[in-house]
Parts: sequence; C-alpha cells; structure tokens
Amino acid sequence: MAEALTLWRNGRVATCDESMTVFEQGALLTRGGRIEWVGDESALPEFRAPAEVRDLNGGWITPGLIDCHTHLVFAGTRATEYAQRLKGHTYAEIARAGGGILSTMRAVRAASEQQLFDESAPRLQALLAEGVTTIEIKSGYGLTLADEEKMLRVGRALQHAFPVTVKTTLLAAHTLPPEYKDRADDYIQVVCEDWLPRLHGEKLIDAVDVFCESIGFNLAQSESLFEAAQALGLPVKMHAEQLSNLGGSQMAARHRALSCDHLEFATAEDAASLAAAGTVAVLLPVAFYCLAEGRKPPVPALRAARTRIAIASDCNPGSSPGTSLLLAMSMATRLFGLTADEALAGVTRNAAHALGEQAARGTLEPGKAADFVIWNIRSIEELSYWIGFNPRRSVIRAGRVTL
Repeated sequence: MAEALTLWRNGRVATCDESMTVFEQGALLTRGGRIEWVGDESALPEFRAPAEVRDLNGGWITPGLIDCHTHLVFAGTRATEYAQRLKGHTYAEIARAGGGILSTMRAVRAASEQQLFDESAPRLQALLAEGVTTIEIKSGYGLTLADEEKMLRVGRALQHAFPVTVKTTLLAAHTLPPEYKDRADDYIQVVCEDWLPRLHGEKLIDAVDVFCESIGFNLAQSESLFEAAQALGLPVKMHAEQLSNLGGSQMAARHRALSCDHLEFATAEDAASLAAAGTVAVLLPVAFYCLAEGRKPPVPALRAARTRIAIASDCNPGSSPGTSLLLAMSMATRLFGLTADEALAGVTRNAAHALGEQAARGTLEPGKAADFVIWNIRSIEELSYWIGFNPRRSVIRAGRVTL
C-alpha cells in the first residue's frame, strides 16, 4: 500500500542547506516519513491529490533541531558543586577531590535502570518541547561494563518511548574509575579489548568518545581507544581542548573524528586541521557559562578555516545543568559571537554532520527524514533571540505531528 502524501503549504521554509536557502512562500510535500519535495509553492509540481493539506498560515519551518552532545542519562544532581564553584573552587579542583564525574558515577551505579529512565525522561521531554527531534546521549557515568551498558540501554529505551531519534555514544573514557586508580593504561586496555566488542555486539553503540584532558585521558590512551573503535567500524568523537591543549583535536583530525567538542583552548592550526578532516567543532556555551573559565573557543579561526560549527546543550549534572537548546543558541550568539544563521546551522545541518547523520537529517530536502518544526515567529533570528520563551508551534517527526 502506497504511503499517503501530505502537503504542508503557506509557510516560510528555512531549508538550512549550505546556502541557508529560504522560501518565503514555501511548501513541503511529505510521503510517509520522508520529504518528497520542498520549494516555492508557486513551483509545486503536479501530483495526485494528497491525503491531507495543512495550511501553516505563514509560520516558519526549520528542520527538526539536533542536540549533538548530551549526557542526558544520569541520576542525582551536583548542585552542591555548583555552589562550591560560586565560592571560587574550580571544576578541576572539585574533580581531583573526588567530586565531579565520580560523584555522578556513584549515583548512577546505585540507580536501577528504571530509576535512570524516570529521572532522564523529563529532561528529554524539555528538549523535545523546543523542537529537538534527534539527540545524542553519552554514557560515561557508570565506569563499569554493567553500568555503562545500563546507561546505553536507557538511551535506547528513551528512543522507543518518545518521538525522537537517539544516537548513543560510549564515553567509558570519561574519567578513571576508583577501581583503576593510578592504572589508566590498564583501564583503557579493558575498555578496548572487552567492553567495546561486547557493547558493539549488543548493538548499543553508535559512536565512541573520550575526554582527552589533564583530568581525563592522555593522547596515547585516547588514540588507543580510537584505533579499537575504528577497527570495529565505529566512528569516534572527542572532548578536546576544554581546560588545556593536549593536542587532542590534531589527533582526532588524523582519525577523521565526527566531532571535537568544547575547544576553548584550540588554536588556528587546530581549526584548519578539523576543517581539512571534515571534523565538526561542537561548541558548548552553557558549560562555558556555568564553569566561568573565561577562555572562549576560537570562533574567528574556526570561521576563517571554514570548520563546521555545531552547538549543543551538553546537558549534564555538573558543568551544564540545562535542557534548552534554544538557550544554547542564544548563548552561542552572545558569548561566542556566532551569527543567527551560524547558530541555526549549528543545531541543524552541522549538528547532523557531528552525528554522521547528514544523509538523513539536518536540512529540508527531498529524500531526507520528514523531521521539522513550525514556529510562531516573525523572523528566523528569533530562534537565537528569545531567552526563556519557546516559540514552537508544532513538531513533526517522520511525517507525524508529535507536539
């Protein structure tokens, strides 16, 4: 049985393609869960009468938003650590004292799978309410095989329970667990030789990430993980140059990583290497704001090198306790100097590249998923303008209205 056509007409369509094309009197044709045609309504091709015609009354249409870096599945909070930072303690100091990621690790290990799901679901719902249709969820708070597996299963379960595409990333190399104190090489070895093959065999991993940092893992350990992941056909990502520059982004570029994320200490040379490798620079302005470290990512250098720039919420309990991608867009424009168009591309087209999903999502064009958002706005710049206000009218995922 042929899937029915739906015509979405009388809208202002922001395709978010490389030219940021806008159709002021635009329309979309969808067939089932795919886009069949997009363009100016006056150029609408002949077709059999669709099952449904939806008049958008001049509303703006964008691709569904993509949050390409989150740690959304966790238990508990770290509000006391936020209070400590307000008194002058740094993120690194708190981590070295046994807090930070290890604090959340203890909460996650103690939580059941159902508890993790129940605590994570409201955070996901908040992002969906703002038009997010695709999200990445990292593990990295379990730091045992069983607990990392538990987190990844919750990520998969959230996709089954809500209208969203979830990409799960193994971040077992987030920090060194207490069982491996002073034995980082041994820990990386067990992740590479045991955990990765098992979790990949269970189809729980879409990508592999590493925190390459002075309080995380060094360059050699990160490269060992990358090599093990790529031997299994898994793409790689990296938390890089957030608190210092260890050369992580250069190594990630050599491995053609999907993305390097944070990048406050990245250089112009790093930007050029990322651009040449097709590796996306993912900026995380909410974490920058919460940590108040002061050093900004080198946006002019990224722009000059034509590095793809994405923006994400970095939703996590420590450095970025936020569930608003729209707020991250606003912060990226004000704190990092991105333009409104760069911010929008950063949560659509470039965010899709950061997840390896560019063939299916991130722009409005024929053949791609019918994931899009209808907004009650007068201009597209409003998406990175409002603070604390959500102008979303409707969310369509796979051709179906979900909100």
